[in-house]
Amino acid sequence: MRVVLLDLPSYTPPYDHELASALARRGHDVTLLTSPFPFGEAPRPAGYRRDELFFPASGRMRRLAPRSRLRFAVKAIEYLPSVARLRRRLAQLSPDVVHVQWLALPRRDLTWLRRLAAERPTVFTAHDLLGRRGERSAELWREVFDTVQRVVVHSRRAVAELSAAGVDGERIARIPHASFGGSTAGPAGSAPNGRSLLFFGLLRDYKGLDVLVRALPDIPETRLVVAGDTLDSVEGVRELAARLGVADRIEWRLGFVPDDEVPGLMARASAVVLPYRRADSSGVLATALGHGRPAVVSDVGSLGETVTEFAAGRVVPPGDAQALAVACRSLLEDPSALVDAARGAVRAGAALTWDAAAEAHERLYLELLGR
Repeated sequence: MRVVLLDLPSYTPPYDHELASALARRGHDVTLLTSPFPFGEAPRPAGYRRDELFFPASGRMRRLAPRSRLRFAVKAIEYLPSVARLRRRLAQLSPDVVHVQWLALPRRDLTWLRRLAAERPTVFTAHDLLGRRGERSAELWREVFDTVQRVVVHSRRAVAELSAAGVDGERIARIPHASFGGSTAGPAGSAPNGRSLLFFGLLRDYKGLDVLVRALPDIPETRLVVAGDTLDSVEGVRELAARLGVADRIEWRLGFVPDDEVPGLMARASAVVLPYRRADSSGVLATALGHGRPAVVSDVGSLGETVTEFAAGRVVPPGDAQALAVACRSLLEDPSALVDAARGAVRAGAALTWDAAAEAHERLYLELLGR
């Protein structure tokens, strides 16, 4: 089967890479069409092709000067030539199925997406359910979902939300987010200990780092490591930490974290904390589980579902610093509870494999082709 994956803004290179590689291992001809990844080197293709045909100049500008406003003007100029390159490349590849992971400019992308879906089976993964940016955005995403033949989501909650939003339930496919790292690799074989919490990944306001800092005074004798690139400013959070008297307990490792440094970060963490205000899935949680690390997560999207299903940590209401502190203490102050949660994380990593995800995607593609 010829499969094309589209991640036009290059939002999730690790996810794209793992899915493309797993589909290739199943014997499929896979091409990933994307743009330059601005935060480091993208994974080297394994059994599939990777073409950076979208936003070639503005994508590289973002890598060199992520705060520059000029790249938005360049991006606007590049958009139509990028779409033209996309259509030419799709015509050359003649795929059996096109699977869109992320759109570049959703409102403008609808034009070519409608033409694409009329020409060949098209699937869309709703990583960011209904956009989460108000009613106008929700209406736009409903148009996107109505355009494609199938919508992939990662959680039961997402299935219910899309159904409630008017998306035909028969067009929704739930495929859980697979884990990164492998449940038997690296630190997954060592039980966590100590009192160290890890907040990891691209730093965005919606991920609730401020909630975790507010909880930290009630998690005594615990160190917090904050590691990741700053898409949103963290100055306000640093000022908050100083006011609360916990600044000396926070280690800041700001900047893109290369893949080869992730195992070490995970090995030193007692637990990974994801106090997100909103999310549908999380590559950070997938990484923690793949490395056998317990997680304390907000009950949003698939995060709470996954941690609860595998008993891999604790689940708290979003935005509740007090509940977050209690949950973290329940693991850090009870070694047996921490070890049990780590075993749950290993179980999750062993069950949520990319080979299983690829098999589920293959069944979905074959169903579409059969129809």
